[in-house]
Amino acid sequence: MSLRGTRDVRDNYQIFRLTGLLDAFSEQAFSKVLGSKIDEGPKNMILDLSKIDFVDSSGLGALVQLAKKAQTAGGTLQIITNPRVTQTVKLVRLEKFLALQPSVDVAVENIKSS
Repeated sequence: MSLRGTRDVRDNYQIFRLTGLLDAFSEQAFSKVLGSKIDEGPKNMILDLSKIDFVDSSGLGALVQLAKKAQTAGGTLQIITNPRVTQTVKLVRLEKFLALQPSVDVAVENIKSS
């Protein structure tokens, strides 16, 4: 598989730290696994994509669907990126919708203050 990661569950949020490629080959498994984790809870999700090498349009679509699912469930999705991922997201003007954050610490603070 071109995408690997770990899951860390806390009181009211879960963090996924992912490495590899978020593309057409990994998108289906990514969507299925992370979508089921929103159902399991907690509903607030932080995706650490700072170690991701590449995101294509399929990956962006999966991120949008995941953000919508989290919102529908009453939670949030925040994404920590690297310059390459940020550039890809900004090209399609999704940086505000996808709640890009500079670090996991900032994302955790956003959850605690909401």
